[in-house]
Amino acid sequence: MANTDANPKQPLLPALRSRNYRLFFAGQGLSLIGSWMTHIATIWLVYYLTNSPVMLGILGFSSQIPSFFLAPFGGVFVDRFSRYRTLIGTQIFSMIQSLALALLALTGTIQVWHIIALSLFQGLINSVDSPARQAFAPELVERREDLGNAIAINSTMINAAQLIGPAVGGLLIASIGAAYCFLIDGLSYIAVITALLAMNIKPRRIALRIGNPFQKVAEGFVYAFNFPSIRAILLLSALVSFMGLQYTILLTIFAEDILKGSAETLGFLMTASGVGASFGGIYLATRRTILGIGRLIAFAPAILGTALIAFSFSRILPLSLFIMLFVGLGTILQVAASNTFLQTIVEDDKRGRLMSLYTMSFLGILPLGHLLGGFLANRIGAPNTLTIDGIVCILGSILFYKKLPVLKQAISVFYDQKSMVLIKKPSR
Repeated sequence: MANTDANPKQPLLPALRSRNYRLFFAGQGLSLIGSWMTHIATIWLVYYLTNSPVMLGILGFSSQIPSFFLAPFGGVFVDRFSRYRTLIGTQIFSMIQSLALALLALTGTIQVWHIIALSLFQGLINSVDSPARQAFAPELVERREDLGNAIAINSTMINAAQLIGPAVGGLLIASIGAAYCFLIDGLSYIAVITALLAMNIKPRRIALRIGNPFQKVAEGFVYAFNFPSIRAILLLSALVSFMGLQYTILLTIFAEDILKGSAETLGFLMTASGVGASFGGIYLATRRTILGIGRLIAFAPAILGTALIAFSFSRILPLSLFIMLFVGLGTILQVAASNTFLQTIVEDDKRGRLMSLYTMSFLGILPLGHLLGGFLANRIGAPNTLTIDGIVCILGSILFYKKLPVLKQAISVFYDQKSMVLIKKPSR
């Protein structure tokens, strides 16, 4: 068999060879821009209505807490039923949620409890949508070897949307109001639904399984936590989500109160994070091999933590924007590298459940971090909160790095079977 790595004609982004993935890429890209516009609009609107860091924490909590409790069951659902049909359904419900926000805002009747309730509804949708989206990736690419590239491209797409969405959203909020961010987001789901309907998806053979959902959830936990590498990655992801991503709800306070800016300032900060994340995503998407991905997973929280500490001390907008590049870079390296690792080693019949646990460890823990971040910012200030977050992320990075040789040894048998090495032993 020819060595494809040595083939000079191999495309830079091989996942785009697959028609289904190209459709997904196009539709999802437009929809994600709208989602980031809604994200920035809801945060800004809640802070505008309440001027309360605690309410920002409650907003983040309500949008993500369903993933903590329901994502494992969402994973069971995804393993039992069509991931393709599931995604079509979740996109329709997400469109309804965004259009409801738009209607309330355009009529001038929107209140904080409306935003919280609809964020909770979106969280319920995401508890199924996220594991379905992750587990659907192998069905989009025609060649198994393109899977890692597809995951990296998807991460790049998400963060390219983070680059465009907040900037456009900030401008729209400042000029015509948050309602139009919600409206555009709702309409953008038409693109992803159309792309999904245009796909030619082969029916997936689903083995008949006995046992109730609780037994299947328990099987997923046993599978993940008996595998040392998977367990370590899930725990590190939970730590980064709990502490490192508190900045996502605290940026509004920095934009308005510390940097003395406006909605446009918030948009610029989030765009800078998106630029850094895009660089990281492009790097991962163009890697020819996943050799050494363990090091990336280890170093990413240290990059994020160092950047958060530096950002907490900055009072100058240009410097803050520069630092946010590294915040985004550290975040995407952690998210995408961990995702790539897990997707590569998991057995297909457990893919939905493992990705639901990853969703739980990352998005599910996020609301608890948002609550803590809002409470700490209210008591000790947003800058001090980010400093603490950064220190914890750096400590987590150091602990994970020290475990890399042990993790490699624990899964060496698996790698021999797959003829690959995913974690490279760090040089001394």
